[in-house]
Parts: sequence; C-alpha cells; structure tokens
Amino acid sequence: MKKNWVLMSVAVLALAACSEAGDQTGSYGDVAYDAETSAEMAAEITENDADSSAIPELADIPITMPQLAYTYDYRWRLPSEEIGSLQRRHATLCEQQGPGACQILGMSKTGEEAGNVSGVLQMAVASRQARAFGALLDDEAQDAGAEQVAAEIASEELSKRIVDTEARLRARTELRDRLMEALETRNGTVEELVEAERSVARVNEEIDQARSWLAEMEGRVAYSRVTVHYETGMPISNDFLSPVEGAVGALGSILGYVVAALILIGSVALPLGLVIWGIRAGRRRFAPLPDTASEAAT
Repeated sequence: MKKNWVLMSVAVLALAACSEAGDQTGSYGDVAYDAETSAEMAAEITENDADSSAIPELADIPITMPQLAYTYDYRWRLPSEEIGSLQRRHATLCEQQGPGACQILGMSKTGEEAGNVSGVLQMAVASRQARAFGALLDDEAQDAGAEQVAAEIASEELSKRIVDTEARLRARTELRDRLMEALETRNGTVEELVEAERSVARVNEEIDQARSWLAEMEGRVAYSRVTVHYETGMPISNDFLSPVEGAVGALGSILGYVVAALILIGSVALPLGLVIWGIRAGRRRFAPLPDTASEAAT
C-alpha cells in the first residue's frame, strides 16, 4: 500500500514538472514572437520616416515657348541684265512651295538694264521652313553668278503682347456676356437699358479689335517675313582710263549745273536790270531843262 502511494506521488511530480516546462516553453515562444513582431514594426516605422523625410515629387512646371516673329533679309549683287531673271526664279521657287508654305507679298524692279538696276522681292514663308528656304534662295543666286553682300536674321518677342491681348479679350468677352444678360432680363429703366446697349456695342468693337491684333501677331509668328534685295555693284577696275572716263562724266554733270545756275541768275537779273534801265530812262526824259539866259550871263 505504501509502495503504491509512493508511485502515485512520483507520477504527480512528473506531471507537474512537465506542465512547468510547457509553461516555460510557451512563455519563451511568446517572447520570441513579440520580438519578431517588434522588429517588423520598427522596420515599417523606419521606412515611413524615410518616406516622410524625402523630398516630395513635384509636378512638371508648364513651360511656354517664346513667341518669336522672325524677319530674314538677303542682299545679292549681280549684273543688271541678270537681276530680272534671278528675281523671277526666286518668285517661281516660292510658288513651288505651295501657298501654305510661301506667299509672294510684293515684287518690284527699277532702273535701266544698262545702268543702275535694283529689285526687291518680299515673301511670307512658314517659320519652320524659313531657314531651309533661305538655303534654296542662295543656291539659285549662286547658279546665276550673284554675290551675296548681306544676310540678316532678326526676331521680335511677342509672347507678352499675345498673352496681354488674350487676357483683354477674355475680360471683354465676360463683360459683354454680363451686359447681354442684363439686357435679356430687362431689369432697369429705359435709360439704363439704352446705355447697356451702347456699352455692348463698344465692348464688341474692342473684342473685334483685340481679335484682329491677336490674329496679326499669330500670323507674324507662324509666317516669317523674307525680303530679298537685288542690286548692281560698281566694278573694281585697275584700268588707267577708268578715272578719266569718270572725270569726263563728272565734267558733263558740272557743266549742266553751271548752265542751270546761269539760267536761274538770268531769270532774276534780266527783269531787275530792265526795271533799273526803265527808271533811269524816265528820269532823263522828264528832267527839267537848264536856263540858257542865266547860263550866258554867268
């Protein structure tokens, strides 16, 4: 009996020891789980702090391209008899590009074929093709034996004027809409309604003017002004007779000026001389005769 009691006590102690070991194992497992969870949370907090301290990405700032109106000016020198031909070739080259790319604005030629001849060709060329078109003009001029003496490219900034005109147009359009709304509701006296109608007419005039300005500036930006000048040059020569010929030609001009001056002087001096001669002749005719008796006594 005593032996059985001892065996039962040993079994109870063994079960107690196993339960304590299980409790300790569970607590250790909980500690390990809590440590792992804390590490993950710390990592997330660190990532969040890093994201919050980083520079935020900003949206791209809209950039408005400058609105430039370009003007191209070319000047070629060539013999007088070749100016008309080169001018026509340049005009034909413009027409071949089509009306959407090139338009002739004006064309003139002055002078005699044997003397000093000059010509001008004005064109409106699409801005994106203006530089390439200038190269085509240069090729045609070189084929004709012309010498380029000047080439200039200039531009005018129209961005501010375009933006201001657009803002003015929007403001006047809003004012016109409010005035039209007031007229439609018919709220006010007759005088107020009449004044509102006059204001609408003035605002519409300003709107049309602003639209005209805006269209003109946009056209200048879209199409560049290309002006081509043609002229004859004074040839450089080492000939001995060239200065003599120049002097003789200048002598003819000088003699012409001298004759013109004599004619001018004569046209003034001749009437003046006739007036003086007439006065003197009148004095002699009407002068009193001397007393002959008194002269004899003397």
